[in-house]
Amino acid sequence: MRTKQLKDNNTLISTLMEKPLKVIISGGGTGGHIFPAISIANALKQLRPDTEILFVGAENRMEMQRVPAAGYAIKGLPVAGFDRVHLLRNISVIFKLLKSRRLAHKIIKDFRPDVAVGVGGYASGPTLNVAAKMGIPTLIQEQNSYAGVTNKLLAKSAKRICVAYEGMERFFPAEKLMLTGNPVRQSLLECKLSRAEAITKLGFDPIRPLILIVGGSLGARTINESVLNHLQLINENKVQIVWQTGGYYFEDIKKQLSEQGCPQNLKVTDFINHMDEAYRAADLVISRAGASSISELCLLGKASILVPSPNVAEDHQTKNAMALVNKGAAMCVSDIDAKEKLIPLALSTAKDINTLKQLATQAKAMALPNSAQIIAEEVIKLSQTI
Repeated sequence: MRTKQLKDNNTLISTLMEKPLKVIISGGGTGGHIFPAISIANALKQLRPDTEILFVGAENRMEMQRVPAAGYAIKGLPVAGFDRVHLLRNISVIFKLLKSRRLAHKIIKDFRPDVAVGVGGYASGPTLNVAAKMGIPTLIQEQNSYAGVTNKLLAKSAKRICVAYEGMERFFPAEKLMLTGNPVRQSLLECKLSRAEAITKLGFDPIRPLILIVGGSLGARTINESVLNHLQLINENKVQIVWQTGGYYFEDIKKQLSEQGCPQNLKVTDFINHMDEAYRAADLVISRAGASSISELCLLGKASILVPSPNVAEDHQTKNAMALVNKGAAMCVSDIDAKEKLIPLALSTAKDINTLKQLATQAKAMALPNSAQIIAEEVIKLSQTI
């Protein structure tokens, strides 16, 4: 009898090992959510090549293009965010949420995942909520230093909460927390060029300092206005600047520069295709304070001036920025002051070798490497609990 039982147990274990791991990854809306999600998916495939992964995103958001481009299937939900200014518009938002829950239930029922992962963004709310109610273990990846409302609600049923900052027990149950950091685009870590080679490739002089200005794929209006407001100062300076305006603002900025004159030490582009090379060239980076951007700056050990966006929930970008500023790992200029103060501060800082070195060293000390792999390992562990 005991021999038969052992044989049956071995058969069950063998069957479980042969069964492909199935994971739903939900969220998106911005590159800051999408790039970490894809990094987690890639890490899962490395650890368990048999893993079947299905993304669930929001219709008409950028994940619907970026995820398939990375080689993964995705389903879209009609979910949208709540309008905190025009409250009556939320009537349609509620209907979209209810429809999204029904669709999420069907997606989960059809796909039958072992684990559901939420990375933030509109779609993660209904997807993880439904998954938890259906008995699927859920993992939340909270990217910011200040937790959003959706993740705080999802945390009640989540099995594991992966965070990028210390002190997150003020938002989540301490026993569920794991400090993992935020996954970043793997390509950023694979640049083979030296700083001098990267600057030369951009058409600039390796002897002179270089500032990289990035405002996200769409751009940042205040940062752009700060540059336009100081064209003469830039022209008089020996510091070199690579400026990503974002696609939304590019044509208008080109027109203004053609009228005012573009300084020779200023290279303007709507989008940077090789961010690994741009980061390698940069001595100082000007950026918004999104969680993904900050994680990249820390992992690469880059001196930075952060300009938190005021148009985000709970002003979490300011809290992200201050987490670095308080440790001497970055400088911060408020959005309201940026138009006047940002470029003068950046130009003076770029020529201060000691400050650049200090900021870069402290940023590097805050980095949490191998985040995607650590999170992927937790997903695999959760799959073995059901």
